[in-house]
Amino acid sequence: ERHPDVVFLNPAGTTNGPNLKSFYGRTYESQYLCGMIAGGISKSGKLGFVAANPFGLVNWTVNAYLLGAQKVNPNASLTVVFTGAWGDPVKERAAAEALVEQGIDVIGQHVDTPTPQIVAQEKGIYGTGHHRDLSEFSTATQCSSVWRWEKFLQPEIEKISSGNFEPAPYGAFLSIADGGTDIACCGDAVSDDLKAKVMAERDALIAGKHVFAGPLSDRDGTSRVAAGEVLGDGDLWGMDWFVNGVTGQ
Repeated sequence: ERHPDVVFLNPAGTTNGPNLKSFYGRTYESQYLCGMIAGGISKSGKLGFVAANPFGLVNWTVNAYLLGAQKVNPNASLTVVFTGAWGDPVKERAAAEALVEQGIDVIGQHVDTPTPQIVAQEKGIYGTGHHRDLSEFSTATQCSSVWRWEKFLQPEIEKISSGNFEPAPYGAFLSIADGGTDIACCGDAVSDDLKAKVMAERDALIAGKHVFAGPLSDRDGTSRVAAGEVLGDGDLWGMDWFVNGVTGQ
C-alpha cells in the first residue's frame, strides 16, 4: 500500500491486492507423478516420505504421492515423517534412516535438501526428489518434482514492464500447464512401460484431470470428495487430513 507504483509477486502467499499477486504451483500434480514412479519401482509397496511441516501445501504432496503410487500399485502404503524444518540435513537423515529401518524401499520428500536421496543411495533403495532434479546428488533418485517458474514469471514480468499487469483477487494457482511444477524423469530403474504410464497421466493432468477427484475418503473413512466432484482450491490449501494408506502424525 505504501508503494502503489511497484508490483509485488509473492510465492506461496495468500494476500492479493491491486499491486500484489500471490502465486504457487500445484505441487500435488508433480508429486502424484513421482508417486507413480515410486509405486511402480517398489518391490514391497512400502513407501516413505520426509516432509517439513504438516499443513496444506505439504499434506497435499503426501496425499498425492500415495494416490499416484496406488494408481500403479493399489496396495501401496506410505509412512511420512515430519521434521519441523524446511532444510535441516540432520533431522532429514534421522527421518530417512528411521523409514528405511521400517522396511520402505522408495523414499519421497518435501524438504529443501537432498539428504533423503543421499540416504537412499547409501541404503541401496530408490528415491524421488523435490524442488529440482536431485539425481545430481544421488544415483538413487528416479524422479523429481521440479519448479518451472520461468514459464510463469517471464510472461508475468513482461506484462509488468509493459504496464499491463493484471491483478488477481485470488492469486495464481499454477498447474503443470500453467508453469508451476513438472517432473524430471526418469532414472534407470524405471521401465519404458512405467514411464509411458506416467507421461500419459501427465498429459491427462495438462488436459484438466484433477488428482483429488471423488469419490475420496480420508484414512478415518470420512468422505472428503463426493463422486463426480473435485476438491476446491480453498480445501486444497487448508488440507489437514490424509488419504487411506498414509501413516504419520
